[in-house]
Amino acid sequence: MNNSLDLLVSTFAKNGLLTAFAVVGITIWLSYFLSDRLTRGHLHGSALAIMFGLLLAYIGGVATGGKNGVVDIKLLSGIGLMGGAMLRDFAIVSTAYGATISDMRKCGLSGIVSLLVGVVLSFVIGAAVAVAFGYTDAVSITTIGAGAVTYIVGPVTGAAIGASSEVMALSIAAGLVKAVLVMVGAPFCARMIGLDNPRTAMVFGGMMGTTSGVCGALAAIDPKLVPYGAMTSTFYTGLGCLMGPSVLFLATKAAFGA
Repeated sequence: MNNSLDLLVSTFAKNGLLTAFAVVGITIWLSYFLSDRLTRGHLHGSALAIMFGLLLAYIGGVATGGKNGVVDIKLLSGIGLMGGAMLRDFAIVSTAYGATISDMRKCGLSGIVSLLVGVVLSFVIGAAVAVAFGYTDAVSITTIGAGAVTYIVGPVTGAAIGASSEVMALSIAAGLVKAVLVMVGAPFCARMIGLDNPRTAMVFGGMMGTTSGVCGALAAIDPKLVPYGAMTSTFYTGLGCLMGPSVLFLATKAAFGA
């Protein structure tokens, strides 16, 4: 029995990427099933899937004493490749396919303004939280503020300006909290903010920025809106990565000193 179990584990470990796809697929299926049965779709399946992923990562880290969550478990090591930068970036870009040029043009100036306002507003809120928790140096404040932009912008900015690993971890956490809040909260207030057409979806993506949160929220509202929100939220991430280590850092340094 033990030999059979060892052989099975060894087979799964050697085919890590396939095992990762199977595990993620089962998690997504379960998430959508629970979303449909327990919330009637109001809490989208992708939001539940992210919550399950974070919970499993925490359990994996505690169980192994490691730093990489479930990746430290030999059987699930393939998730490290599946969740790596290559497939992540491909998934982010692919969500923008399906948007039509004519609808994008209708967004016009409002889409550009939403990008700038969204990045700056998120940064200011994140920086204010950092100051409230006792951070006084410009590097830490900028990194945590950039994390509130998105959990990708945070570590990119932190690495560029020399932030500590602990501060970069906090910036990632801030971005994840924002993504979950956007994903869970937006469907409940979609009618109030008129989030029901491509133009408002693009403005929403530009204001919120977090691609995973925006796509999850729009998928729960209307799947046809996902490409439009993904388009501006992807630009938002790029803009944040440019502004974080430069304009925003210099502004923070001028306000708080070194």
